[in-house]
Amino acid sequence: MSRFVRPSKYRHVFGRPAKKEYGYENVKVTNSAWDTNFISASGQYISVNWNASGGGAFAILPLPSPFQIASGFPQKLPDSLPLARSHTAAVLDTDWSPHNDSIVASCGEDGKVMIWKVEASAFEGWGQENWVPQDFDPVARIDASPRKIGQVLFHPTAANVLASASGEHTVKLWDLANPEEARNVLTGHGDAIQSLSFNPTGTLLATTCRDRKLRLFDPRAGGEAVRVVDGHGGIKGSRAVWMGDLDKIATTGFSKMSDRQVAIWETGGLGNVKTIVLDQSSGVVMPFWSDNNILFLAGKGDGNIRYYEYESDTLHALDEYKSSEPQRGMCFLPRRALNVGECEIARAYKVHSSSIEPIAFIVPRKADSFQSDIFPPAPSSEPSLSASEFFAGKTAALNLVDLSSGANYASSVPPPAIPTVTPTVPAPPPAPAVARSNSYNAPAALPVVPKQESPSLTQASPEPTPAASPVVESKRTQSTGAESALKEENARLTSELREAREKIRNLELLVESVRANSRKAAETLLAALR
Repeated sequence: MSRFVRPSKYRHVFGRPAKKEYGYENVKVTNSAWDTNFISASGQYISVNWNASGGGAFAILPLPSPFQIASGFPQKLPDSLPLARSHTAAVLDTDWSPHNDSIVASCGEDGKVMIWKVEASAFEGWGQENWVPQDFDPVARIDASPRKIGQVLFHPTAANVLASASGEHTVKLWDLANPEEARNVLTGHGDAIQSLSFNPTGTLLATTCRDRKLRLFDPRAGGEAVRVVDGHGGIKGSRAVWMGDLDKIATTGFSKMSDRQVAIWETGGLGNVKTIVLDQSSGVVMPFWSDNNILFLAGKGDGNIRYYEYESDTLHALDEYKSSEPQRGMCFLPRRALNVGECEIARAYKVHSSSIEPIAFIVPRKADSFQSDIFPPAPSSEPSLSASEFFAGKTAALNLVDLSSGANYASSVPPPAIPTVTPTVPAPPPAPAVARSNSYNAPAALPVVPKQESPSLTQASPEPTPAASPVVESKRTQSTGAESALKEENARLTSELREAREKIRNLELLVESVRANSRKAAETLLAALR
């Protein structure tokens, strides 16, 4: 047995549950048997599928924190509270816009998709004397299908683009500015669609289905899938999640012998890279991907959350968050809203039978400054494209935000450099540490510490310090300039390589789409001739 331990920054990540008073109690979670997560989160709010009479409803609540009590809001929810009630049948799924923390989409058994906008004033006076709850009203209604709509998912880079999966076994793409008719329809599913997942740029869409197939679609081409492969052998619920920019897809499901599994697939030909058996429990496993290259797995009915680090085509088990309370549903907070001051790399919201519990996943470090090695740039709230540009065929990189400075930039461009103090001879005193912020809701640029001579050092050195040689300073300047030029060249080449790979992948998908359409046309012609 090897004595060497695999080096990792995340080996000691642990899940810290919030105190009871930091979460929400008296939550009336829906009794629907439909397999979704029941909860979704933006940077400001959470939505929960609600158990309400007289049609479908879901609740919209301010985002609870695992580090403090939500000010001015009751921890135990009142029996009567404002709900989003316009659905005439049970609400099955909700999803928040990645570009606006106040916009949420919902779908239900009535075949409707609705868009809601949350105003901050809606939560003023909750629970106070003479308070009267006012239900939320949708800003848009879409008759998406004569059958139920099981999932909704916003596009990651294009503003106001929404995907919906219906009981007709199709996925429809909507431009919310013109919702009268679906812009594209993705077909070919043989049974109920179980999950949807866009790649980071939104040029591909992966789906899992009850017919045990994993499919890859070009959402702008429409029609049938460009890649289809046999997924997990069991008929029970299967989920898929895109693994960031690694060109990999992670799926969870069941084997023919009802073992719970997690599998990794490469996107070029949908070849299976690795499949791991988890256990023999019966609950559907919900996968969540973090850009720290960590895959979180939470099984319905389980009390634990497993997490793995993906490296060299292998899932390395890190640890497991354990709890005696089983989870009915779960979601994760967008990374741009994490508390970087507490070294929080992920945050889960766990739905119990009658409560919601925030769980912070933390890297234990004592440093007070920003830890750049565990906080890669996060997806920004700024869209890269408009809906019309996306459906016209334009592709743009995902906009990212630097969690230390709040600076936004396209993912193919390196982040802007943050000014830092450069020591000289004699060296100035160390710059004061940047105080930890309690939250990342209002990013601000880091202060620039002015360069100044230290009087204490001058008094402690009675002999004058010899000045640096001009030749040495010149060599240092040239060396620094050469390193900077190499870094810029490396960033440019990396960007060009990524763009070339994207073009190759798009061409491959186009060829596959043409082939599929040709086969379909040939089959139609043969059927007509017969």
